[in-house]
Order: sequence, then structure tokens, then C-alpha cells
Amino acid sequence: MAMLRLEEEFRGVMIRNVLPFDEERICGSIRRISLSVVSKDGFETSVDDDRERRVSLGEDLCLDLVDADAVVDLKEIAERMIKAGYEKECCQVYTSVRRDALYDCFSVLGFEKMSIEEVQRLEWGLLDDKMKKWIHAVKVVVRFVFSAEKQLCEQVFGVCERIRGECFTETAKACLMQLLNFGQAIVVVKCSPEKLFRILDMYDALANVQLELKALFSDGSGDSVCGEAESLLTGLGEAAKHTFEEFENAVQSESSRKPTQGGEIHPLTRYVMNYIKLLVDYSDSLNLLLENDRNRLHNREGDDAVTLHLDNISPMGRRLQLLISSLESSLEHKSELYEERAMRYIFLMNNILYIVQKVKNSELGKLLGDQWVRKRRSQIRQYSTCYLRASWSKVLSYLKDEGIAGSGSFSNISKVILKERFKNFNATFEEIYKVQSTWKVPDPQLRDELRISISERVIPAYRSFMGRFRSHLESGRHAGKYIKYTAEDIENHLSDLFEGSPGILQNIRRKLNT
Repeated sequence: MAMLRLEEEFRGVMIRNVLPFDEERICGSIRRISLSVVSKDGFETSVDDDRERRVSLGEDLCLDLVDADAVVDLKEIAERMIKAGYEKECCQVYTSVRRDALYDCFSVLGFEKMSIEEVQRLEWGLLDDKMKKWIHAVKVVVRFVFSAEKQLCEQVFGVCERIRGECFTETAKACLMQLLNFGQAIVVVKCSPEKLFRILDMYDALANVQLELKALFSDGSGDSVCGEAESLLTGLGEAAKHTFEEFENAVQSESSRKPTQGGEIHPLTRYVMNYIKLLVDYSDSLNLLLENDRNRLHNREGDDAVTLHLDNISPMGRRLQLLISSLESSLEHKSELYEERAMRYIFLMNNILYIVQKVKNSELGKLLGDQWVRKRRSQIRQYSTCYLRASWSKVLSYLKDEGIAGSGSFSNISKVILKERFKNFNATFEEIYKVQSTWKVPDPQLRDELRISISERVIPAYRSFMGRFRSHLESGRHAGKYIKYTAEDIENHLSDLFEGSPGILQNIRRKLNT
């Protein structure tokens, strides 16, 4: 009876003196640890230095779980119960109360127990929120709360190393398994590309506390739970790889048949490149996970130029090169949806330039290399040449001398043919203007370069043609019907091209000298 009262007293002291969980203080410490990864001089520290700094900060944070005055009473009661042979009952009371306190900690952190079926039924927005809370809980619980729990066990059961180890393990194991079970549910949930980043966040969070877990259970009492954590880490890694492959497959199989208006950047290009750009933040993890995963390289056929230098870059760089190559292949097919050949090249220029800019303006440039970028810039120049040929060759053909002068003499000019040439030039130019002013080239530099290239071909040819033949029509009636534009007019109208909205063509009929 006396021992029963002592047991109840032990329980009562523990429950009454539990301190509320201070999440704000813990989170502040996590932020300090994150900022400490960079040294005072601004250089990244080594892994070992980071580990030591993190442990030091963790030790500086004293997380009190029970009122300090009550710890002395708890230690005294525990010693009396153990000496009297009630070790089992003492441990059961302790682990029961502390386990409930840990579950309360989970509630404060917003993490709740869920079955695999419940996880699978969640729509993505809710699941994403649960995953973020899991990541936060792993960082807080393993790095701080479990450390404080172990310290409390040592304070209460300091007389017996075996008992304090068992009490800590029994207290922490159930709560840790609740975290790990949620992770396992994520592993078996159907993969989809939008989940990759959060899965990688979970992988990184768990990988970053592996050393802490092993240190917490260093006496061997928690080998099984540490094994479960390692198994989950492997599972999350496999899930991340599989999800990445799903994204690759989605890019390869994307088959929308609706061309973008005005040759604009395709939504697939924006989606893929923004997705890839976010992946760069996970380079370390993905390089580790993809290190021995070369099957997709061996299974790929074609473009030797793409694969030629794959062995010289990181595993992630190899996969991203192949992924972007798939995107480029898809864009080639989509360009064929445009009836006008010239517009196909505008579309390809817009999209390849967008890809290059995303690479150059991010860490992707380091992953893919300068040679990769140079090749794409060369492609853009080739597309520009093809566009000029497809779009302006016909216009320029009307500015040639062939067939205008009889017997090759400029004194014997056929005014009928000359009028037809000017008329055809005007009609063809106006049609190009009408159509291509609605085409869209979003990048201002590319837009200007295209206009300059057109001007360099058209304006000198038009000015020269006008200089040779204008006088033969100026003396006749309705000369303004044929000579509608000066070279300056043409140049001004070219500045309206590729703006994405219909331009207004000023047909200024000039008063010509008779």
C-alpha cells in the first residue's frame, strides 16, 4: 500500500510539474543553426565544422521539460522505488507520463498521427502541409526534444545506467515510430511530379538527424528504431528517384496539340525549366541518389552530341541534360503545328532562348556547363537564319534586276514589269507586316536582333532598287500607287514586328514630281 502511494506520488509530481513546450524558443535555435552554416568570413564551413557547431548550439539550448525543483523529488522517489524492487512500476509510470508529454509536443508542432489510408486520401494541398509539419517536427523532436528527454532520464535515474537507457528508449521509441510511420506512408503514396520537392525535403531532414539518432541510442537499446529510420531514409530516396523519373516520363509523353499564340513560349517550357531550377537546391541529395543510376543513360538513343560529355559532369547534371534534351525534342514536334515555316523558327527561338536564360541565370549553368550553353546559342542563330530565309526571300526576290531591262540595257526598261515588281513587293511586305506584328518575341534583345537582321537585308536592297528604277515611274501617272514607301518607312514599320499585337500600316502616298 505504501509503495502504491509512492507510485501515485511519483506520477502526480511528474504530471503537475510538466513544463509547456516552448516552440518559439526551439525554432529560434534552429534558425541560428541554419545561419551558422556560413562562417563569419562568409565561407562555407566543412561538414565536420558544421556538425560541431550544431552540437554546440544544441548543448547551449537547455530545454527544461519538468520544473527543476521537482526533478530532485522525482530522483528521490525513483531511487526509493527501485531499491524496494519496484523498478518496473517506476519505469512504466515515467514512460507513460513522458510519452503523453511528447505527444502533446507533437500537437503543439501541428503534427498528428495518421494511418497510411488517411494519408493516401488527402488531396495534395493538405498532404503538402502535413509533410511540411513532419519535416519541422523531425528537426525539433530529434535534435532538441529527445536530447532533453535523455537528459531528464539521466537526472531522474542517474543511479542506474541500464534503467535510464530503457526509460528513454521506451519514452522516445513510440513517438519516433509515429514520425517514421508517416514517412513510410509517404513512400507508398502514388508519385507525382509536384511531390518531389517535399519528398526531398523529408529526405534531407531525416538524413540530417541520422547522427543525432545514433548518438541518442548509442547504448544499443534503440538499434531497431535506428534501423527503421535508416530504412525510411532509403525508402524516401527511392521515392524521390521514382518521382523524378515520373517527371521525366511526363515531359517525354506530353502531347498537347494546341500551338501557342504568336509563337510565344510554351507552357511546358516554363513548367519544366522552373521545375528544374528548383531542383538545383537539392543538388547534393540528388547527386547522391542518382550516382549509380545510369540506366536512363544507357536506354537513351540518338543525339551523340548530347551524350558525348555526360561522363564529365555530375549525376544530376547528366540527368538534367537528358531531360532538357527531351524538352527540346518535344518543342521541335510542337513547332510543326504551325503552318507557316517562319513562325516555327520564331517559336523555337523563343523557347530555346528561354531555356538558355534559365540556365545562365541560375546554378544550372554550373551543372550543365558552358559548352551546353554555347550549343544552344548556336541553335538560336541557325533558327534566325532559317526564319530570315523562310520569311523574307520572296520579298527580296522582287528587288532583283532580272527581267526588268530588255536586252540587259537600263535604257530599255519595261515599266509594266517594274510596276508589277513594286506592286508585288508592297503586297508581300504588307502581308508580312500584318501577320508578323502579331507574333510575339518576349525577349527585347532577341526582338531587336531580329529586326536589325531584317533591316540589314531588306533596307539596302530596297534603297538600291529605288535608286535604280524610281525615276522610270515618277514621270508617269499614279506613281504613288507603286512607290508607296520610302526606305525609312520600311525601317519604321519593321520596328512594329514581334510585338504581339496588330500594327497599323501607314500607307502614305507621296506627291511625286511629274
